[in-house]
Amino acid sequence: MVIQKRLHDFFKRETVFSIALILAIISCFFAKPSMDYINWDTIILLFAIMFVVEILRNLAVFEILVRRLLVKVSDTRRLVLFLVFTCFFTSIFITNDVSLIIFVPFSILALKKVKRSDLAVITVSLQTIAANIGCMVLPIGAPHNIVMYTISHIPFESFFLLLLPYIVVSAVFLMAVSLFIPKDDIVLPVMEKIGIDRSDFFKRVFLGIDYWLLLTFIALFILIGNLENISVFKALFKQCIVGNEVLWGIISSQIISNVPSAMLLSAFTTNYSDIIIGINIGGLGTLIASMANLISYKIIVRMHPEFKIRYLVVFTILNVVLLVILFGVWLAIPH
Repeated sequence: MVIQKRLHDFFKRETVFSIALILAIISCFFAKPSMDYINWDTIILLFAIMFVVEILRNLAVFEILVRRLLVKVSDTRRLVLFLVFTCFFTSIFITNDVSLIIFVPFSILALKKVKRSDLAVITVSLQTIAANIGCMVLPIGAPHNIVMYTISHIPFESFFLLLLPYIVVSAVFLMAVSLFIPKDDIVLPVMEKIGIDRSDFFKRVFLGIDYWLLLTFIALFILIGNLENISVFKALFKQCIVGNEVLWGIISSQIISNVPSAMLLSAFTTNYSDIIIGINIGGLGTLIASMANLISYKIIVRMHPEFKIRYLVVFTILNVVLLVILFGVWLAIPH
């Protein structure tokens, strides 16, 4: 019973890794696995990014920057906009997942301090969208873009220009929604002094890295590699995916999230530009369309369990509306 409970707790805590591992193991019964399936460039780059981010987080660099800017905010709308676009800009450099891990808890606490927790749902919903959009600016902004950048070898500037129309439209959408946020005066409390713990610094840095995420990638690489070598799946996927990469990028992301979608689609078609567009737009929509979406949901539900249903409703409506708008943008762009 103890082992069963531990396995159950682990599955709840690391659901994505557990499912990826199970599927990878099952696929090994139908195709011979190979270490060559693993894109080590992606694994190493992701590890390096997480390592640098952990150093900056343990030095309280992001928190210091946020606090210095926060004292200049005078009303609720500006506060929400600042918190939202902080996620937008930081996700460019530290990935959408890490940006939300750092700034969603801070935002909820900031709203609580100024007695405006009622704005937590809309703020976190917009922050999640902002992080998913900001991560489009650079290929290193999100795990799915890291995967596609290392696989496609598309130049840095071409990657940016490919997604620029969707970034601009999404930024306008965020600004438009912010107009519905009340513009009430606020008084910020005095912030406590930030203390930096220098003891066992690098030990904490290495322990803070999400190794389960790296193992999830490895399991997914093996799964996709095996599926690519199973003739039935290969024929089926190629028939459905080729020529419909954007649509399948969006659809598959809603079901298995955009990181596995990137790996799956890139195994069956070389139309990498459309895959990149599809999985980035596809990060919007359902709660599981992006791992970043789940991160925000877990944080707000843990800190405000009473907002669970309201958050799901608001988050889903905003995401679906923007997803439809961006798909319309894609249809309007000449191909």
